[in-house]
Amino acid sequence: MNKHTRILICDDDPIIHQSLSLYLDNEDFQHDSAYDGKTALDMVSKEHYDLMLLDQMMPGMTGMEVCQAVRRESQLPIIMLTARGEEIDRILGLEMGADDYIVKPFSPREVVSRIKAVLRRTNAGAAAQEEKLTTVRYGTLEVQPERYSVRLGGQAVACTPREVELLYLLASHPGRVFDREQILSRIWGYDFFGDTRTVDTHIKRLRQKLACDEMGSLWDIITVYGVGYKFEAGI
Repeated sequence: MNKHTRILICDDDPIIHQSLSLYLDNEDFQHDSAYDGKTALDMVSKEHYDLMLLDQMMPGMTGMEVCQAVRRESQLPIIMLTARGEEIDRILGLEMGADDYIVKPFSPREVVSRIKAVLRRTNAGAAAQEEKLTTVRYGTLEVQPERYSVRLGGQAVACTPREVELLYLLASHPGRVFDREQILSRIWGYDFFGDTRTVDTHIKRLRQKLACDEMGSLWDIITVYGVGYKFEAGI
C-alpha cells in the first residue's frame, strides 16, 4: 500500500527534506518536496497527495495560511511541523483543520509513525462514509456528516472537519456521555498524540459558533464534570 501513498513535504529547511526523505524511502512512501507555501498549494491543486507534512513557520505564506487554503478545497490529511511548543500554537493548528502536529526537533521515525496513524484514521473514516452516515436534526440545527456541513437556522456555520465530526458524534448519540479519551479515540484516532485539552478546546469553539446558551431550550452540549460531554435534546 505504501508504494501507492504519496506524501508532500512542505518546509523551508532542506535538511528536514533530506532526513524525512530517507525514512519515507525506507517505508516505500512516494514523496515530493515544496519549500514554500505557494508552491505547495500549486502542487496540491495539480497533483494527488494522500497526506501533507506542513511546516508552520515559513517566510511569505505561513503553514496556518496554507492549511486554511487547503481546507477550503479538500480534506487532504495535514500534519503540522512546528518549532513552537506552546499549547496555543498546537491548538490553533488543529482549529485550522490540521489532523495532527509534531513539535521540532523530532525523530523521523516519529514522523513516519504519525503518518501511518493519520492514514489509518483517514481510511477508517472513508470506510465509515460508505456506511451512509445520516443527517441529524434538532430544531433548527442540522448536521450533514457526509458533506461536512453544519447549518443553524438555515444558515451555514463554518466548522473545521474535526468540529463537524465531534458534533456529529455527540448529536447522533443524544444523552450518551463520552469521556475525553473516548472522543479522542473516535475523532482523532486511538493513537492520537495530543491531550484531552484538545477536546475541551473544540467543545468551546462549537458552543461559541452554535450559541448553545441561547438554544438550550431545544438542545445543548452538556459538560458532565469529571467525565466528559453529552448532547442533550429536549431539555
